[in-house]
This record gives sequence, structure tokens and C-alpha cells, in this order.
Amino acid sequence: QVQVVESGGGLVQAGGSLRLSCAASGSIASINAMGWYRQAPGKQRELVAVIASGGSTNYVDSVKGRFTISRDNGKNTVYLQMNSLEPEDTAVYYCNADVKLTAFSTIRRYWGQGTQVTVSS
Repeated sequence: QVQVVESGGGLVQAGGSLRLSCAASGSIASINAMGWYRQAPGKQRELVAVIASGGSTNYVDSVKGRFTISRDNGKNTVYLQMNSLEPEDTAVYYCNADVKLTAFSTIRRYWGQGTQVTVSS
């Protein structure tokens, strides 16, 4: 089995910073993309940022220039550095990992349980 665990959420004032971490563990042969999504109350879950195994990244327009996604392949860990936070960034942030359990298996997406980020004005 594979476990995906996020950490680093919390309460911060507008303009502040937080760093989220997400570690995947278990019977993992390799991980392709890893990403961060968020879901605010009453809204659909949206992609925030994604990073491929080779390091290429993509961001939703609303966080470009403020958030940075990175990963440590040796630790199966992805990070999200969030700067200049705004109240509109308040949401539950979810991490996912696209995992191959063996060299020949198909890719399966695993999700973490989510971590709350609250930005006060």
C-alpha cells in the first residue's frame, strides 16, 4: 500500500508565508508527477501546481509568482512554498502522487488527507 501524508498547514496573516510538505511512502517503484490541489468551501477542487519527475512545473495563474513547487525524488517528497498569501488562498490543500507499484504496473494516483491553510485579512 501507499500512504501520502501532508503537513505544514496553519493560520497565517495576509502577506505571510507557509511551506507545505507531502511525503509518499510504501511499496513504490517510481513516482511520476506530484501535485497540489486545493478546495475552498463551496468551490470545486482546483489544481494549484504540479511537478513532473524531471522537474518541469505548471501553476494555476492565480498563484504564479507567489507559490513554488519542488520535489526531492530521493525522499518521495513534494513541497509547496507559498509566499504573499492572500485570504483567497484559504482552502484545504491536497497532495497527490502518480505512483507505479512495480516497473510494469500502470500508474495510479494516490491522495493525501488534506491540510488546512487559513489566511486572515
